[in-house]
Parts: sequence; structure tokens; C-alpha cells
Amino acid sequence: MSTQAKLPSRLHHTAYVTKDLEATRRFYEDLIGLPLVATWCESDELFGAMRTYCHTFFELADGSALAFFQFEKPEDQQLFGPELPSSPFHHIALNVDVETQQGIEQRLRAAGYKEPDTYVLEHGYCRSLYVKDPNGMIVEFTHDSPQAITQELLQARRAKAHQELKRWLSGDRTSNNVFR
Repeated sequence: MSTQAKLPSRLHHTAYVTKDLEATRRFYEDLIGLPLVATWCESDELFGAMRTYCHTFFELADGSALAFFQFEKPEDQQLFGPELPSSPFHHIALNVDVETQQGIEQRLRAAGYKEPDTYVLEHGYCRSLYVKDPNGMIVEFTHDSPQAITQELLQARRAKAHQELKRWLSGDRTSNNVFR
């Protein structure tokens, strides 16, 4: 029997709390294009109290989903949905192709989104479109550069991943991004 654990097959969903499920639905379904595929209205005893909430799922192409909760009681909403930090380093990144990224970018512009609520970063190895959703969460739509996803480069990155981490942790902060 192998000591190596079998890897999870894919992300099932990642969940967040929203203050306004309809604004969240309009953003993810109408603007971004992720279909609402399930809505569960539930009451459960959680953490010593009855909690009533609505749980929605917006599907990605691989069947995984972005999920959002809204609670009936304001005190539950506050307890489980504190404000997200205003940081570009706290976000979810979704893989898209060039055409999908361009379509999202055009729809955002047409809907009146502009900096600082949406912006683009050219990382060299990928192009990233960032946008704040109605909850203040940053969502990144990223398209990898074809030069950065060759089998040779991916294998080299994997082979050096631990070595590069040790280098960084030891204090060597030299950039290894050969695409910039």
C-alpha cells in the first residue's frame, strides 16, 4: 500500500459570506457569467445556536463552485461574515482563456467598473484582471502566458519549488521571474 495520499480530484467549492445575495447573484451570474446552479435554504444548530441561512452555488466550467452564505439574523451575519481585509493579497484567482478574460473585462467596463475596483497586472507569466465583488472580495481572472506553461518550464518549476522556497526563507530575495 502506498504511503502517498491520493490527491483531491478538484475544488468542490469555496465559500464566503455575503451581505446581499441578490447583488452577489447579479455580479457572478449576470456580469461574470457563472450560472447559479443551487440554492439551499437551511436551519442548523451550529456552534450552540440555531442558525438560518441561504447557501448559493455559482458553477465554474469544471463543476466546482463559488458559494455564498447569507444569514437570517444580523448577529449571525456579523459573527460569520466579518469585513474582508482590503488587500490585493487576499483574493481568489480563477483561470480563464484570453477570450473569456476580454469578455469579462468589457462587461465590467460597460457596467462602470474602474480603478481601484478593477485593474490589470501583467505578471509576465500571466495577465491578471482583478475586480472587487459586491462584498469587497477581490476576484482575479488570470490567463497564463503560453511561454510560461510549457511542459519543460512547468517541470523545472516543480523540480525547484522546494529549493526556491528554502532560498527565499534563508533571506535570498532575488527575483526568479524570468518573464519580466
